[in-house]
Amino acid sequence: MNFLRGVMGGQPTGPQPTGAETIQKLCDRVASSTLLEDRRDAVRALKSLSKKYRVEVGNMAMDHLVRILQTDRSDTEILGYALDTLYNIVCNDEEEEPDESEEENPQKQEDDLGAQFTDKFVQEPENVTLLLTLLEEFDFHVRWPCVKLLTALLKNQCAQVQGIILVSPMGVSRLMDLLADSREVIRNDGLLLLQQLTKGNAAIQKIVAFENAFERLLDIITEEGSSDGGIVVEDCLLLLLNLLKNNSSNQNFFKEGSYIQKMKPWFEVGDDNSGWSAQKVTNLHLMLQLVRVMVSPVNSPGATASCQKAMFQCGLLQQLCTILMATGVPADILTETINTVSEVIRGSEVNQDYFASVNAPSNPPRPAIVVLLMSMVNERQPFVLRCAVLYCFQCFLYKNHKGQGEIVATLLPSTIDANSISAGQLLCGGLFSADSLSNWCAAVALAHALQDNLTQKEQLLRVQLATSLGKPPVSLLQQCTNILSQGSRVQTKVGLLMLLCTWISNCPIAVMHFLHNQDNVPFLTGQISENLGEDERLVQGLCALLLGICIYYNDNSLENYTKEKLKQLIEKRIGKENFVEKLGFITKHELYSRAAQKPQPAFSTPEHMLFDHEFTKLVKELEGMITKAVLKSSEEEKKEEEVKKTLEQHDSIVTQYKELIREQDSQINELKEQVTLLASQNEKMQSTMTQQISQIQQHKDQYNILKLKLGKDNQQTGNQAEAAHVNGLQPEELSQLREQLEELQRQNQLLQTQLGDKDSLITSLKAEGVPSAEGSTSEVTVLQREVELLKAQLQRQTAEITQLQSERQELLRGSDTTAAVPGENSLYTEKNAELESRLSTQTAENQKLKEEVKTLLESQESMEKDFASATSTAAIMQAENSKLQQEVQESKKEQDDLLMLLADQDQKILSLKQRLKDLGETIEDEDDLDSKDQFDDDDDEEEEEECDE
Repeated sequence: MNFLRGVMGGQPTGPQPTGAETIQKLCDRVASSTLLEDRRDAVRALKSLSKKYRVEVGNMAMDHLVRILQTDRSDTEILGYALDTLYNIVCNDEEEEPDESEEENPQKQEDDLGAQFTDKFVQEPENVTLLLTLLEEFDFHVRWPCVKLLTALLKNQCAQVQGIILVSPMGVSRLMDLLADSREVIRNDGLLLLQQLTKGNAAIQKIVAFENAFERLLDIITEEGSSDGGIVVEDCLLLLLNLLKNNSSNQNFFKEGSYIQKMKPWFEVGDDNSGWSAQKVTNLHLMLQLVRVMVSPVNSPGATASCQKAMFQCGLLQQLCTILMATGVPADILTETINTVSEVIRGSEVNQDYFASVNAPSNPPRPAIVVLLMSMVNERQPFVLRCAVLYCFQCFLYKNHKGQGEIVATLLPSTIDANSISAGQLLCGGLFSADSLSNWCAAVALAHALQDNLTQKEQLLRVQLATSLGKPPVSLLQQCTNILSQGSRVQTKVGLLMLLCTWISNCPIAVMHFLHNQDNVPFLTGQISENLGEDERLVQGLCALLLGICIYYNDNSLENYTKEKLKQLIEKRIGKENFVEKLGFITKHELYSRAAQKPQPAFSTPEHMLFDHEFTKLVKELEGMITKAVLKSSEEEKKEEEVKKTLEQHDSIVTQYKELIREQDSQINELKEQVTLLASQNEKMQSTMTQQISQIQQHKDQYNILKLKLGKDNQQTGNQAEAAHVNGLQPEELSQLREQLEELQRQNQLLQTQLGDKDSLITSLKAEGVPSAEGSTSEVTVLQREVELLKAQLQRQTAEITQLQSERQELLRGSDTTAAVPGENSLYTEKNAELESRLSTQTAENQKLKEEVKTLLESQESMEKDFASATSTAAIMQAENSKLQQEVQESKKEQDDLLMLLADQDQKILSLKQRLKDLGETIEDEDDLDSKDQFDDDDDEEEEEECDE
């Protein structure tokens, strides 16, 4: 143990071993010792030497230390020593102590050493997985050094370690558990670890976000005091920025989780804003950056719009405007707040309207826009603040035609208020001030008030400026050209030229006003043709662009400055090739590409503010068209005009045919609606017929009940007839009975005649029935069967009446034989009474039967009427259906004729296009339009087929 004594501070006995020898002995001890205490002491000694002898320990002991982590998991103390030693090897933060053997072993740079040892460690992915497993140990002396070691590995070899953790089961989840550790040291170092883990890896960012990271981080920020918190709040905000920046999935998850609403309390500032700590400034700056990440112009428009809406609804925009108008806010926080408000309102109509209504807490109150513009044109304000105000004004006017009109209206004579300062007055004042940066900012701001708004370009032509006493006012357009000709600074010239190009582009009236001044065209041609210095080349390019716009958007209303005369002037004084070369100076400028990258003006110095983002889009759009317009000859232009007119005529014809087809489509749709209406009416009639069938079924049931009652009555009548056969009757009673029977016979014959008539009527109805009235025919058939049954019943009654007649004859014969016997009179009287009762019963039953037959006849007549109505309705429907089919066929024939005409017109258009191509004209491809027309034709054919069906 002598070497241990030497290492641990014991008295040396003999020659001292070198550091490398001592480390080698310690490594041997770790590898060969069987006692845990000996291995622990050796690892402790390696830890103490790892900072001084970093290279030796890293080269000799790393494998032994990894083996300790694998085999001695039960002893947390030795695990802690091994992890600390590995951390000292790979970490680049600690400075190495001077070494006596420095001359023998020259040291490398710290970054190289850390990267070298990290690469050696992660060559075996199992080593990183082992560290993730050790994170499950709750012991502080294991978990904390393990977190620090993983953080150091990520700093040195981020992508490689990220890949290992990403494929490790539950790897990210174990790291997320660190945020829930009750020991703040581990939690705070866990934040640093997650910061390194989430850098530049969208997959890990998504996993961390779905591990409820947003909820945990926002809770930590609230617990630590939000913007008044310490470094922990800063670490949480940095981690949130890593998770949200350039990650649309996490941004959407953050918005859908209603986490935007939880950001509002961060920006609640009091009345006393003096004495902000540096940490609070840093925290609030990061919070503002987090808001900007959610509404950045580089995000998709839909996601940005939804976030802007959520920020307005939860009051976050209102809170930011409060900070904007508050006093005592540090300059850098105010600048970042202006940039944040700019992107929250950019392109959002609701947010822009709210911002226009915000007033500064002054006496009298002034609009926030006016207060900000006062800062922009004030040369004593910081440069970054003036850039932020310009960006805010640009975002306020972005796709905001209402706001553009309000700004331009403050310049018009009818709306100028002499008692108050307006935005237009501030812009004019900045446009003509002695400060070149104010000139440039005011010109760009005014150009944004005209961007893509033809109405305001024409309105701005009405603005008149008073120059000096005794002189008439001049227009704003003329004053801009006057300043250009006076030899201003390059920045001022560039700003004014950008304003003029934006103003007269796509506005022939403005072009006419510009050319009406006889000095403008000679000035532009003189600027372009001169050989100026490097700084003036950009001015030459912009002058060429302005002159090219005058040619391209010229309506030839001025005889001296038509398109052809301006091109001849260019060819004589400048040369077409020289003109195109000067025009190309704009896009070749080094600051042009920088301004084209993003909307926010970001320049290191005021001298670099030359290009505006929206103006770069305009240049990109116009450069090719102007070049083509200048290089074309007059003959080519005439031919092109003729071809364009022909194409326009053909387009008008095609448009007429399309309108005709649309009208036919509408007619077909109307016919379809009529067919649908008729079908619904048919369904109603079917339902009515179904109800009638149910009513017939009810009548049938009633008839069956009556038939049962008649059967019982007939049985009683038969019994009475037998009794009459036995008993005798008086002669006068027999004569009355005879008369009644004859009456019943006549009534029976009359009923049979009526039934015969009904049978013939039913037979004729069957012969004249139509397919559409099958339901009614079946009902009549059922009623006919019922009538036949009733007829059979009447026949049975007739038979019974015949039987009564025979019984009467027998009674008459019996009365002749018994008339001489006086004692039998009473017997005949009783029989007579009995027979009378039977006859009265039979008469009543016969009367009931007549009433039933009458009821059935009435039902049959009503059903016949319904049957006739249904038959006529069906015939009408069939006639209308055939008429509709005929109209559809005629429409189809007309449409086929129109399609033939369209094909002929398309062939003519193709031939004309070919002529244009032969003349060197580039024709846009209209395959999409053709495919759309074909698609409409297919839809028409499908609709016609459906209508036919």
